[in-house]
Amino acid sequence: MTGRHVILLERVVENLDRQAHWQKVYEGKSPSEVSWFQSEPTVSLDFIHQCGLKPSDPIIDAGGGASVLVDHLLDEGYSQLTVLDVSGAALAASRKRLGTRAGQVEWIESDVTSYAPKRRFALWHDRAAFHFLTDPTDRRGYVSALGRALMPGGHLIIASFAIGGPERCSGLPIVQYDSKRLLGELGSGFRLTIERSETHVTPAGHTQEFAYFLLDRIVEEDLVPVIA
Repeated sequence: MTGRHVILLERVVENLDRQAHWQKVYEGKSPSEVSWFQSEPTVSLDFIHQCGLKPSDPIIDAGGGASVLVDHLLDEGYSQLTVLDVSGAALAASRKRLGTRAGQVEWIESDVTSYAPKRRFALWHDRAAFHFLTDPTDRRGYVSALGRALMPGGHLIIASFAIGGPERCSGLPIVQYDSKRLLGELGSGFRLTIERSETHVTPAGHTQEFAYFLLDRIVEEDLVPVIA
């Protein structure tokens, strides 16, 4: 077995471990019990409104699992919605919650770091997925998938734990971000337009400091991270 094959095998095992972790989380708790639950995704919706999208523009919520963002977007008339998550249990919870409206959404069970998009999107939204990628290889995989999925001129919304915020979540280490660190990971193909902080109150009553970033994609070629 070559070194390249060993690396690929290690990534497959890591992805399976990540999937098993999030399956266990959503099989053991209801979506409203997890610490990142939001009944009103206020900042995300505000950022989406500022993108000036048409109702027919394609949107993907990466790591959106059991999030209610998709409910709000359907309510507002968006018709080309995709939710991607590594946990089938999380996606099943959203489909059950939406009932007959679930058929209006494309559901993709996949690890975002190895996601192979079959279409392009005007908006990529991610609240609290990217910050779980502590391995640089996984971050490069994420950026590669993002580069293939997002249209030139498209919009990117990422929310993560802010500098000085939590260092772990759901028993896992995370990476905290400010705009400089995030742009270093994404490469030169993005321009930051808005940055905002939010103090999220968990269902248990604890507070978590989040940072939200709205960026525009400004180049067509594949994105190359600045940070190795």
